[in-house]
Amino acid sequence: MKKVLLVDDEILIRETIRDCIHWEREGFQYLGDASDGEVALPMIEQMQPDILITDIKMPFMNGLELSKIVRSRMPDVKIIILSGHGEFEYARKALSMGVVEYCLKPISSSDLMRLLRRVSDKIDKERSEKEQLAGLMQREHEKTELSRQKLLNDLCGGLLSTTEAIQTAEALSLRLVARWYAVVLMDLRLSPENRHDLDVPLSALKQHVEDGREQILEYRSSLTKTVWIVKGDNKETLDLFLRPFREMQNKLETESHCCEISLGIGSAQERLQGIHLSFLEAEEGLHWQRLSRQNRKNLLEATRSSIHHSIFLDRQAFIRFLKIGTPRQLESFIPEFASALAPIDWNASLTGYYLLNDLTLEVFKTAEEWYRGSEADGQRLVDFQQSIESIRNWGEACHYLTRLVEQFWHWRSHSSDRYAHLLLRVKEYITSNYDKDHISLQDAAESINMSPSHLSKIFSQETGQTFIEFLTQTRINKAMELLQSTQAKTYEIAFQVGYSDPHYFSNLFKRVTGMTTTEFRKQGASSTAAVSFGLAEGEQDERASFFA
Repeated sequence: MKKVLLVDDEILIRETIRDCIHWEREGFQYLGDASDGEVALPMIEQMQPDILITDIKMPFMNGLELSKIVRSRMPDVKIIILSGHGEFEYARKALSMGVVEYCLKPISSSDLMRLLRRVSDKIDKERSEKEQLAGLMQREHEKTELSRQKLLNDLCGGLLSTTEAIQTAEALSLRLVARWYAVVLMDLRLSPENRHDLDVPLSALKQHVEDGREQILEYRSSLTKTVWIVKGDNKETLDLFLRPFREMQNKLETESHCCEISLGIGSAQERLQGIHLSFLEAEEGLHWQRLSRQNRKNLLEATRSSIHHSIFLDRQAFIRFLKIGTPRQLESFIPEFASALAPIDWNASLTGYYLLNDLTLEVFKTAEEWYRGSEADGQRLVDFQQSIESIRNWGEACHYLTRLVEQFWHWRSHSSDRYAHLLLRVKEYITSNYDKDHISLQDAAESINMSPSHLSKIFSQETGQTFIEFLTQTRINKAMELLQSTQAKTYEIAFQVGYSDPHYFSNLFKRVTGMTTTEFRKQGASSTAAVSFGLAEGEQDERASFFA
């Protein structure tokens, strides 16, 4: 129902128009009338009519002056000019102001009704077009947001090459390239009774992300998990943007009353592909933080009291010894380190169990970060935790700590050899299956009975390349061989090396080698070394190392 307001200085005309039309039956709402523009203006601003019917010649503020003001303040209001003057100049001025209809008095009720319906139809059409445009824009925004979310999710999942990520980001007008990157992951499962404890820090964190939206890219990986990719033009800038996240992490580690929120922070990385590694580290940090804080919660529930704060084990000192200590120092280090546990009555108090369990979690977390040991798995952790339950005196506690140190050193000494064998098997798998367009990280992980995320992490750390980069290297190497040794067409070679899209293969080949397939073939086998390829000497070395 369209709202109508009438402005005319002749009371008889106002009353006639008001009374001769059955407004509601005709689909309109009559808001009232005013005697001049000055009186009408506040009524218009208050009532927000859809249609304004106004005379031109009025005292104080005429219809043209009123129309000009209304058009500037409320451009959606449709204006109908009624005038007893037929001069062209009035019509011209009215139309130049955006007046939709101009008619002369006197006007019959039927003519006025036809006029109002015509204007109403125009309003309906405009509103429909606006709704369609708004819906289209909303769908485009949602489509863009979904594409943005997928890009960031795939980047953290290690599913994109650097070139693919940059090109996709450019298509989405997303600033992705920076000198440094780090990933922050938060798992938020707060119940209403606990939420108020962290309202202030969470609000501050949200504001920090909003203020730094050019440097902090956010997406939701699940209903409870939020991921932030933090960028920086230098290491100092990156650390500055990470500081509020680290402050929140410290708060969560020191306040054990809230175990429904965890936050992990990955290491700083200088390459776009390093985002995946940082994400995996953030996931691990979140996991270990949850385990550690759950351990504290369990102890508090068991004892119904707080931990005796006078008993303290320096976890960082223990970790330092694990990293740089020697077997000869072990015999003297353990008793000195464990001296704080000597007063504990292991049969009457759970404090010792908590402290050793907390330290054990820290050791396993460090082993995962440093040596990426598949042996440092959940079952082995459970085995150690069960060993804690059998401790009955200080001597047994020292023996347990000795075992913990020896276990860590075992991981330290065996990590390199173990991963060399696994990575060799992965590379052999790629070499045997590069021609299949569906080969994936998941397939390679299944071939060696390892999780895709763990394989991706150790592959990147041990080889300096992502899985996708090594696969691309293998395929381009084979394509170079085929270009030199056969007369196969470019599209045929593309299919033979695992690319179902010849156009994509051609573009990728040129980006990697610096030459088109035709140019490369013309160079011939004798020019292979130089294909590192019309580049500067330093760039040749870098390109050659890629194909080594």
